[in-house]
Amino acid sequence: MTERVVLAYSGGLDTSVAIGWIAEETGAEVIAVAVDVGQGGEDLDVIRKRALDCGAVEAEVADASDEFANEYCLPAIKANALYMDRYPLVSALSRPAIVKHLVAAAKKHGATTVAHGCTGKGNDQVRFEAGIVALAPDLKCIAPVRDYAMTRDKAIAFCEEKQLPIATTKKSPYSIDQNVFGRAVETGFLEDIWNAPIEDIYEYTSNPALPREADEVVISFKEGVPVAIDGKPVSVLQAIQQLNDRAGAQGIGRIDIVEDRLVGIKSREVYEAPGAIALITAHQELENVTVERELARYKRQVEQRWGEMVYDGLWFSPLKRALDGFINEANQHVTGDIRMTLHGGRAVVTGRKSDESLYDFNLATYDSGDTFDQSKAQGFIEIFGLSSKIAARRDLA
Repeated sequence: MTERVVLAYSGGLDTSVAIGWIAEETGAEVIAVAVDVGQGGEDLDVIRKRALDCGAVEAEVADASDEFANEYCLPAIKANALYMDRYPLVSALSRPAIVKHLVAAAKKHGATTVAHGCTGKGNDQVRFEAGIVALAPDLKCIAPVRDYAMTRDKAIAFCEEKQLPIATTKKSPYSIDQNVFGRAVETGFLEDIWNAPIEDIYEYTSNPALPREADEVVISFKEGVPVAIDGKPVSVLQAIQQLNDRAGAQGIGRIDIVEDRLVGIKSREVYEAPGAIALITAHQELENVTVERELARYKRQVEQRWGEMVYDGLWFSPLKRALDGFINEANQHVTGDIRMTLHGGRAVVTGRKSDESLYDFNLATYDSGDTFDQSKAQGFIEIFGLSSKIAARRDLA
């Protein structure tokens, strides 16, 4: 029986060439799988036909936009997930979503191997392969660009030799990855970390420096889930899409960062994630109102670890699953409304309202009606500082 390989297929030059390349190098039949995670671009049917025309024996396409929003973006919102305190895990979230469909296709078609188009120096190779073996330990993984030195020049030559139905136009100077949660841009002149980004690289966001009217928005959450924008019910996908439009129009969500890659190198990345940043900012503030102090303090530690694990490709790991349980429990009371002003590249919270609020006006006020018994503070401070006081007597003697 002929071996079968499932290929993560984008419809672009590299993965189109990889279909024939893998067949020649391995003798296997190739099943192409394309997954829509809200990245836009070509119609899925067009992509499917191209894969078949390029030699795939089967081609599957999946519209996973809602699945991606509900099962991958939403947990990141609940976790306030910002790798290195800034990056909302745009690409890292999409990889396990794609992996799930690759593994399902491999089982369906009896494939023994899954292939992807990643290089040998990035994070995505780890995200794909660690995810694949976590769901299907017996599957093998190959990466033509990494394993068979399939360079761009070789890919173009192969495409022209085989007369594949795909344009071999000059490659963009940038490497771009995008989905509904955001967009990542790297390489080209950005590799010199002294060079400032130019306006041409952005698509999801407008120039925040241009004058425009501010936009006020009210985001409603129920147990950490965004459920309404300005009082109108939305799905998680719709919440992200609407805030991509509105926050993006205000230049919100631009991130220029030198980040620590899993493979041990530092890499300059430019991201734009307007909806993600607006939602995480609102969610964080609602947690400030509704989550008890000690739980909130501990959750911040969990958030950092959760974000690192997702960045590192460990979405399907036991610890990540366990942390999901904690994060969901911590979101049980994160219900209410957050009012924000979107303007000048910033999403600024201006109002908070929740039936689950732990904010007690009568305890917080300094005016008449104050119910906080200040007479108890002196004794509390004396006991609270007692261990330090005793140590100081010894150390200062």
